Amino acid sequence: MRTLARRSRGAGPLALVAALLGVLLLFAPAASAAGGLSDAAAALKKGQVYVAPTMQDRFSQAQADALTKKIEKADKPIFVAVVPEAANKATIGTDLRTLVGIDGVYAVWHGDNDFLAYSDRGAMSAGAAGRIAGAVHRADKGDINATLNDFVDQAAPQTKGTGVNHSTSIAWVIIPVLLVALAGAGVFFLFRRAKKRKEEQARAELEQLRRVVDEDITAFGVELERLDFNPSASDADDAQRTDYGHALDSYEKSKRLMTEAKRPEDVKQVTETIEDGRFQLATLAARRAKRPLPERRPPCFMDPRHGPSVKDVDWAPAGGSPRAVPVCQADADRVAAGLDPAVRTVDTEHGPQPYWNAGPAYAPYAGGYYSGFGGGGLLPGLLVGTMLGSMMSSPAYAAAPMMEGGHGGYQDQYEGGDFTGADFNASDFSGGDWGGGDDFGGGGGDW
Repeated sequence: MRTLARRSRGAGPLALVAALLGVLLLFAPAASAAGGLSDAAAALKKGQVYVAPTMQDRFSQAQADALTKKIEKADKPIFVAVVPEAANKATIGTDLRTLVGIDGVYAVWHGDNDFLAYSDRGAMSAGAAGRIAGAVHRADKGDINATLNDFVDQAAPQTKGTGVNHSTSIAWVIIPVLLVALAGAGVFFLFRRAKKRKEEQARAELEQLRRVVDEDITAFGVELERLDFNPSASDADDAQRTDYGHALDSYEKSKRLMTEAKRPEDVKQVTETIEDGRFQLATLAARRAKRPLPERRPPCFMDPRHGPSVKDVDWAPAGGSPRAVPVCQADADRVAAGLDPAVRTVDTEHGPQPYWNAGPAYAPYAGGYYSGFGGGGLLPGLLVGTMLGSMMSSPAYAAAPMMEGGHGGYQDQYEGGDFTGADFNASDFSGGDWGGGDDFGGGGGDW
């Protein structure tokens, strides 16, 4: 799913308005930075990967060229710098961003084992770049090449805007475009067209999710019926009746919420309700069998329709690194036997894919099932190396990446790839605190 192009020709209407209001500030001279950042910034104005000569024994030119091709193929405003140990660690992010002067996502490896990332709010939702950096840095344990490639793989699907045309002077292009675009009825047309496109995209994503969630609701109803519980039976007690009533209410509520859903974000409430109902079913089954009541655990990661997980097992998705994932007993047995787990797949334009590789439309689907566990930190570790990445690393993910435009771009705002020059507010970066490795890389930070 492509976002609105952010090149020197055809900028989005809100970006045009914002740029016109700030046109005098747009070309303010960039502040100079200490150390070697001036060389990095000069290189990033012409390309999107820079490696300091003294770091090429750690990250070769061939590796840099391969990473450049990956970023160009993704066509996103992602910038990567590999530099020596920085004396100005606290300001390395603002210094580099100021000198480059382009909205986007910035990743910096500096010194032996420090990695951080940050972004403009128009390029990525708040805090997402830092969480991705922390996840891949911990997973790749000091391997620069693996860390940078994993970061780009994770960041690209979440980055808004397109790559930057470095060959054209923005000063001679954007001003005429602004004057023409804002001259008359064309502005109104652009707003209408952008709004219609976003509405069409939202409807298409909702219908895609509706088919999948309806299957989950149906599977929940089958389990409810299979339990064959009669509240009026002589062996039924009040606790069992309460569990059954709660599960039945969740089933009916999930159907109603899905019928009423207007946007992809609304699906999160539906899967939250299914998860809660399935736990009540598991509790009811344990009471009837006189077994200990189950622990409240996340659903089986392989397929939420399997119900609550019973344990964590080490498992790796195709091409990924092993990580501990919550699974049901049947999938735990399959993994222990060296077999593939029964993974939930969904239809995509590229054929059936695991739900975690089916695109950002599935963020609310997975978020409803898992965001209530682990303080919001469960999914980043599970999803390293997958399409959804670390989009849901906080319980508030739905309010930031989706409710505020991060998912699907439903809120009008400028996007990554805009030239903004040196005039920007450091607080507009999504990371907020780029400090050091303890926040985003270097093995520190909480999940």
